[in-house]
Amino acid sequence: MAGQSNASVARVGDNLFLRSVAAVSTLAGWCSAAMIVAAVMITCQMIFVRFVLNGSTVWQTEAVIYLVIAATLIGLPYVQRLRGHVNVDLIPLALPPKARFGLAMVTLSLSILIVGVMLFYGYDYWHFAWERGWKSDTVWGVRLWIPYLALPVGFGLLLLQLIADLVAVIIGVDKPFGLEDG
Repeated sequence: MAGQSNASVARVGDNLFLRSVAAVSTLAGWCSAAMIVAAVMITCQMIFVRFVLNGSTVWQTEAVIYLVIAATLIGLPYVQRLRGHVNVDLIPLALPPKARFGLAMVTLSLSILIVGVMLFYGYDYWHFAWERGWKSDTVWGVRLWIPYLALPVGFGLLLLQLIADLVAVIIGVDKPFGLEDG
């Protein structure tokens, strides 16, 4: 059992739905990367303003925090597509193909259920901030529905990628856990 897993990027085949979801997940990954770059640039600007110009910063720290959190949430489907989340495949490797398929159905279904619940409550929280016009208690006073939008968008895209992963395994485009039989 010792060795490295040969799991790879989620396969899409010729299926239009799977290719579309893969494209959306990839776009989300690029957006996430752009948010990280923006957060780094804002941090550099903040350091320059504080220590070179001896000025004060108003919005930079809050913006960086929101950008990094949004990048994490928006990047979830891309990481799922690349199978980049922490994966312990000792049990799937030890199982025969039919049991591995069953385990994949259970784990993907439970993941879809859990992310669906998180999407529901993330949307509810975002909508609450939108309806009530919440603003942060800082000098910048950002309208909180803007950063909170990352919750339903990130979990919604992750849910879509998980559904695509489930469909890919069911129709045989991809193998359970990305592992070849054998």
